[in-house]
Amino acid sequence: MKQSEIKQLSTAELQEKLGETKKSYTDLKMAHAISPLENPIQLRNVRRTVARLATELTNRDNQ
Repeated sequence: MKQSEIKQLSTAELQEKLGETKKSYTDLKMAHAISPLENPIQLRNVRRTVARLATELTNRDNQ
């Protein structure tokens, strides 16, 4: 998910998306621990998406 897409979401949508993305990241980590993923770069991409969402939420809270 790109930063421009994240900025267009409402705060409620951001919180929902953050929860979904964190769950997705946890599931990917578990799957990778059991057997290696075909594309381990997915982990990095999902982790960065979580960070982008959290950062945008923090920025909105501070304003």
